[in-house]
Amino acid sequence: MLLSHIKAQTVSGVVSDYFSKRPLDAVTVQTSSGHHTISDSLGRYAIDVRRPDSVWFSYLNKQTMKYPVDTITHPQNFDVALYVDARWLPEVKVRTSDYRYDSIQNRLEYAKVFNFRKPGLKLSQNSPSSYVPGSLTVGFDLDEIINAFRFRRNRQLLSFQQRLIQDEQDKYIDHRYSKYLVKRLTKLDGKELEDFMIYYRPSYEEVQAMNDLELGYYIEQCYKNYVFIKARQGTSN
Repeated sequence: MLLSHIKAQTVSGVVSDYFSKRPLDAVTVQTSSGHHTISDSLGRYAIDVRRPDSVWFSYLNKQTMKYPVDTITHPQNFDVALYVDARWLPEVKVRTSDYRYDSIQNRLEYAKVFNFRKPGLKLSQNSPSSYVPGSLTVGFDLDEIINAFRFRRNRQLLSFQQRLIQDEQDKYIDHRYSKYLVKRLTKLDGKELEDFMIYYRPSYEEVQAMNDLELGYYIEQCYKNYVFIKARQGTSN
């Protein structure tokens, strides 16, 4: 009875790149009792552990610190984000599911991209603002002029900026229009819940304009419409 009590436990989650947020496959997960597995193409892993065990991750021949199993609060949702760089030992941070924290961290990590604007002509801050008769220029910022002709760089940065903003807006919608909230208000589950959430998913502007009470009312009205459509389809069949 004692042996069966200490051996039955599983730790699972998703391994991702801390900077790009993309899932990492082929990450080795090991325990001090000798179990090991690797993450799949979606970064997912699951490994059997015992209570006295520790768990650690290995990627690019670099190992993370060891996490004692008895300190893991949510064993079925132990997500980790790795600093992926082959030149030094990657640091590990366990990401929380707090939307505001993730949003702030994302803005800090990609500050240069979020703050990027298309280059154009502007006066240099180090030059006089007034025109000097006989001079050839008015003190334009040369870096801005050079960057204005770096077309490929500018397109890539603008595209990346748009993807980051879209990703941030999608996460904001997911944070407000959550599966937990929709399920609680509609009592839907499984495929019906998935279909409902996709079909009635509001836009970022709509979610931003609604407070929590208005969002709840929106979901309830959508559910009435959903029930009406289902009933009409049943009648026609």
